[in-house]
Amino acid sequence: MAKNLSRRSIVFGLPVVLAAPAVFAQGLPGAVAMARDLDQLHAVVVSRNGSLLFAEAFDGPGLDRIANVKSVSKTILALLTGIAMDRGFLEGPEQRVLPLLGRAETGDARDELTIAHLLSMQSGLQSTSGPFYGEWIASNNWVDYALNQDLVDQPGGRFIYSTGSWHVLGAVLSKVTDRSLLDLVRSWIGNPLEIEFPAWVRDPQGRYLGGNEMAVTPRGLARLGDTVLAGGLHDGVQIVDPEWIETSWRPRARSPWSGDAYGFGWFLTEFAGQRAAYGRGYGGQLLIVVPDAQLSIAITSDPNRPARSAGYFGTLRMLADQLVKDFDS
Repeated sequence: MAKNLSRRSIVFGLPVVLAAPAVFAQGLPGAVAMARDLDQLHAVVVSRNGSLLFAEAFDGPGLDRIANVKSVSKTILALLTGIAMDRGFLEGPEQRVLPLLGRAETGDARDELTIAHLLSMQSGLQSTSGPFYGEWIASNNWVDYALNQDLVDQPGGRFIYSTGSWHVLGAVLSKVTDRSLLDLVRSWIGNPLEIEFPAWVRDPQGRYLGGNEMAVTPRGLARLGDTVLAGGLHDGVQIVDPEWIETSWRPRARSPWSGDAYGFGWFLTEFAGQRAAYGRGYGGQLLIVVPDAQLSIAITSDPNRPARSAGYFGTLRMLADQLVKDFDS
């Protein structure tokens, strides 16, 4: 049954009060009518060139309250990595990981592990996600545990989804800058974009978790998408190098579950026939950018319920298709 909401929403930049689902379905775009029937959905924000087209909280904490975006954190961490390169803390994606962490060579393929391999989820190391996640975070050193996983492929080989690899990347950023991930994301992204990033989970050594558990408001997430679509520019300030954004959108691997290509922190696909890039988090958290339509779409959902490709996430893909159709005009 559709949700009967009477609270205020924003549609095409104008406030409206939705009195009943019937009024909504007849007077507003089809994607939002679809969204009303999703009991796992919390909020949807759509903007173009920094101008708000639609924003509504269907459930959850609201549009201006912090939401855990789960593994969309990986996309944010990829942006931080590009900023670190632009600021001279890293030479480039082909730098080897172990020397950056001050670690000795291992004598195996781990010695060839690069920043690019971590960014594209091609580390070759056994995953620490899914059924392996609990054991990983129960370990006394998350970086050591991730790096000591069995090599199940060569670095640069197949796509292996693993938050542990992203935590290694976060440790690299903290090491080369001598700053915490929290400090970096607030300083390099949060402050200039006026996005709040509260503190999140830390490992036993005090390092903030790389690749999961970051939180941001739905409006803030959409603003980040606007900045990416603007070539990393916000209010005249260059936040991210535009060349890094384009580099991040080059396909390097492919997800065995969704079939989508993967770049540096972004899944690459099409919505409504238009090329798009997205970050995805557990439970149905999404940051979608559609370059040709200049659409930024932020979606938050219940972070405690799964969103598998054949289930709720598949429904969100259909919602994204419809959003692009409705608002690409």
